[in-house]
Amino acid sequence: MEWATILTLIFFGLVLVIVEIIFVPGTTLVGLAGFVFMVVGVWFAFSNFGREAGWTTLAGTTVASGLLLYLSFKSNVWGKFALKSAIESKVNEGALRHFEIGQEGVATSALRPIGKAEVSNQTVEVKTLGGYLEPGTRVRIVKVLPNQIIVEPIN
Repeated sequence: MEWATILTLIFFGLVLVIVEIIFVPGTTLVGLAGFVFMVVGVWFAFSNFGREAGWTTLAGTTVASGLLLYLSFKSNVWGKFALKSAIESKVNEGALRHFEIGQEGVATSALRPIGKAEVSNQTVEVKTLGGYLEPGTRVRIVKVLPNQIIVEPIN
């Protein structure tokens, strides 16, 4: 019964260390708990079976830890858990494509240099070329970028 307890403690300790490294890196709590399980298992071996069995258990635990870590990374066992897809779309993609250079509107908030303006019955975020404009100022679009509208005041 004592060997079953010792082997179970060491096994769960190894599992928790692998979980810490592969699945929840950076938390250290899971890895620390795994290390404690392994230390307690080895300590039980020393206290219940003597020095020779204790040193043998320590050596076996060390070899098993190293081998398990090596095989975990080398054989790419965890590759099936890894995310392999990527999001290619962008937020508001194409949302500004119906705005054109020369369109006019009115600043609905202070443009310092970024604010809101109403252009073609739509309220959009706009940017000036550096100047500050008060709300109610008439503006004209001078440049349309993929994610930004640049305006200037109309004199």
